[in-house]
Amino acid sequence: MNIVLIGYRGTGKSTVARLLGKRLRRLVVSTDAEVIARAKLSIPEIVEQSGWDHFRNLESAVCQSLTDKDELVIDTGGGVILRDENVAALKANGVTVWLTAEVRTIASRIGPDSQRPSLSGTKTFVEEIEEILKTRIPKYKAAADYVIPTDQSSPGQITNLILKQISN
Repeated sequence: MNIVLIGYRGTGKSTVARLLGKRLRRLVVSTDAEVIARAKLSIPEIVEQSGWDHFRNLESAVCQSLTDKDELVIDTGGGVILRDENVAALKANGVTVWLTAEVRTIASRIGPDSQRPSLSGTKTFVEEIEEILKTRIPKYKAAADYVIPTDQSSPGQITNLILKQISN
């Protein structure tokens, strides 16, 4: 069974995935890193050259390739839940853990991130986070087996909470 971390960027998925991988002696797979490796381009370059749909298609292909893998910790991109087929592929052999954080926490953690193109193109940084979260929260809820708030916890504490949740 894989452990799949979902949530908006800045909620701690990558850091917690590395800690979980170390604690459980499991391989950690980043769906974003896999997309970058396949495209041989950064995410901003993929989006600039081919658009968000192309990026999402690459992301879906990565999710499909993980369906038959086992004992992984999977760190997903924040928008992986936008396509039902991604969620189905990741849940086929995985338990999903939604890492949450308040808008102000996310904004302070990620600041303006040059590795991520704007999703709206017209909003302020905080407005964009609020707008995107409003549309994604129902999808995160639907996909999540467990929910872990990260605002007041260290990555180590979050890791411990996940391990406690999934062992029950």
